[in-house]
Amino acid sequence: MATLGARAAAAAVHVFTATGAVLALLMVHFSYRHEVETVLWLFLVAMVIDGTDGMLARRFRVKAVLPGFDGALLDNIVDYMTYALAPMALLWANGYLPDGAAGGVVASIPLLASTYQFCRADAKTDDHFFLGFPSYWNIVAFYAIVWELSSTATTVLLLGLTVLVFVPIKYLYPSRTEKLWYANMTLSGVWLLLFAVITAQLPDPSEVLVALSLAYVVYYVAVSLWLTFANPRRRAAMSS
Repeated sequence: MATLGARAAAAAVHVFTATGAVLALLMVHFSYRHEVETVLWLFLVAMVIDGTDGMLARRFRVKAVLPGFDGALLDNIVDYMTYALAPMALLWANGYLPDGAAGGVVASIPLLASTYQFCRADAKTDDHFFLGFPSYWNIVAFYAIVWELSSTATTVLLLGLTVLVFVPIKYLYPSRTEKLWYANMTLSGVWLLLFAVITAQLPDPSEVLVALSLAYVVYYVAVSLWLTFANPRRRAAMSS
C-alpha cells in the first residue's frame, strides 16, 4: 500500500494538471477583454504544464498510487479546454474570424472535430504518436495573431487543419515519441522560448524569430510524415 507521502505527491500531480482548467477560464475571460497578449502568455503556461505533467505522473507512479482516479481523462478535459475551446474563443472575440454568427460556425467546426479526436481510443497510439492533426489550435491561433491574418485566411487555415484531424497521419508526441526523443524535446523547448520572446515583442515581433519558430513547425510536420510513411506496416494499413 502506498505511503501517505506517495499519495500526496500523486495527488499534487493531478492538481498540477487540473490548474489548466483555471487557465482556460482565464483565457476565455481575457479573450473577451481583448487582452490578446495575456491570453498568449496563458497559452504558454498551459503548454509548459501539459509538457511536464505526464513526466511527473510517471515519476510519481500516479496510476499505481491513486488507481481510482483517471488522470488521462483529466488531461484530456484540460487539453480540450486549453488547446481547442480557448483558442477558438480568442480568435472569434478578436476579429480573426468572420463577423457574427458566421464566426461562431467557423469556430465550432474545429471544436466538433476535436471532440471526435479526444474521444478516439487510438488518438494516442501504442507507440506514442498522435493520430490525426493533434488539435494544436492554440498554436494556430498564435500564428494567426503574429501574422495578423485576415478572417478569410484564418478560416481557410482552420478548415484545412480540421480535415487533417481525420487523416491518419501520425504526429510526434514530443515528450513520449521514442524516435528522436532528445532532438524533439530540445527543439520543443527552444520553440517555447521563441514563443515567449515573440509574444513579448508583439505587436511587432522579429521576423527572424518568427521564421525560426516556424522552422520547428516545419521540422515537426516533416518528421511526423517521415515516421508515418517510413513504417512498412503503416503504409500497408493506409493502402488497404
